[in-house]
Amino acid sequence: MKKSLLYGLLISVFISCTQTKTNDESKFSPLQKLQEGNKRFAAGKPVHPDETLERLRELKKGQHPFAIVVSCSDSRVPAELVFDQGLGDIFSIRTAGNVMGDYELGSIEYAVEHLDCKLVVVMGHKDCGAIKAFIKSEGHYEHFDHIKKIIEYIESEQEEKNLESHLELHLDKAIDANIEHGLTYLKGSEPILKAFYDSKKVKIIGALYDIETGKVTFDTNTKI
Repeated sequence: MKKSLLYGLLISVFISCTQTKTNDESKFSPLQKLQEGNKRFAAGKPVHPDETLERLRELKKGQHPFAIVVSCSDSRVPAELVFDQGLGDIFSIRTAGNVMGDYELGSIEYAVEHLDCKLVVVMGHKDCGAIKAFIKSEGHYEHFDHIKKIIEYIESEQEEKNLESHLELHLDKAIDANIEHGLTYLKGSEPILKAFYDSKKVKIIGALYDIETGKVTFDTNTKI
């Protein structure tokens, strides 16, 4: 009997903490929600919000994610966990090296235009395998698999070429250049994103995830 009461009390406390988190963050901006969620994750104190069947059934009526996160497919970089969010909170776009083409762009446009997302985050991460493969290839990737297409995409980024021309190419700078390319690509994408960005209807910012500490550093100096 005592064990049952204790168990019930613990469940009540957990639910209370989750509800408090939701209430406390109800007036936060999309960026603040991501920042606060990452603080909890990096501190080892996630609350795992919006993971219930009740939440799932609620979303059957429609989805209203508050942010779009473009990130790497790396299994160590799941946006919902990194930002301590749940079902329906993040519109997630994931590809190796967070590279983007027409399909990814169309998905982002859908979330901005039809789901009313106000924030797009292009998030690279430290020790990125796709960027490592690009650096190691040195323009001579000999295999003929589809990984080659990812490497060729990264090689074509002007931001990476700028690094090469100044002999500054190493992993961290190449990762930063890749994030910068994603930002430039989205901000100039017509006809949807450029118009929304120029009219300040959507923010597009960069971020870097440290897979060792769990912390995300946002480029809050990005002009919006």
